[in-house]
Amino acid sequence: MSDMRDGRLGVGIIGAGRVGPVIGAALAGAGHALTGITSGSDDDRVEAILPGLPLLAPEEVARRSELVVLAVPHDQLEGLVAGLADLGAWQPGQLVLHTDPAYGTGVLGPAVKCGAIPLAIHPAITFTGASSHDLHQLAQAYAAVTAPAPVLPIAQALAVELGCEPVVVAEADRPTYAEAIATATEFSRSIVQQSAALLSSVGVENTGGYLSALVRSSVDQALAEGTRSGADGLGPDATIDG
Repeated sequence: MSDMRDGRLGVGIIGAGRVGPVIGAALAGAGHALTGITSGSDDDRVEAILPGLPLLAPEEVARRSELVVLAVPHDQLEGLVAGLADLGAWQPGQLVLHTDPAYGTGVLGPAVKCGAIPLAIHPAITFTGASSHDLHQLAQAYAAVTAPAPVLPIAQALAVELGCEPVVVAEADRPTYAEAIATATEFSRSIVQQSAALLSSVGVENTGGYLSALVRSSVDQALAEGTRSGADGLGPDATIDG
């Protein structure tokens, strides 16, 4: 393992979908050393993003790493953390970070009981799995950060290393935060799909291209109006808490 005193961490990634490899690439770009990643449905894509990185079992990733990033589907996270605890994979002083918007650090309880340090960081972007695009998006994004007070600066620093502006979200507020994220992503996707279908029905070709400028300008205007209406509330450096 690397020496944590020099700021470099041995980082392992559990989850090889759209999120995990990109998070690994961002942290590697910030100077951390990657130890391994779990196998997924598209190992060739993972190899293209993180060439030469060993494919390991989840428990081996955890045992080799000073920082373990859990980037798995929402319904798998709780069982994964508990299962790795049962295998004795978590280590005292190890950082464990998950990227799920709906959970704070409570879901990492089994790892904490083994002495691990819990962090929850959700970059507020829609990951595509294309590293260059997603890394560019991260550099313009915010990230929700939840962690115990003594280690909150570590979580904030890691968010910055991902390229994001950290915004602290209290543990109790993570469900509301997740609802806000789901509303923005699912509603916008649904509306665009409905509009594209209607345009296609009247003979408009390349509906995506046709709607692109309209949707982007409408969203920009909505964001500007939302910023003005919230001028007395949240700002770029705000903390969301209970």
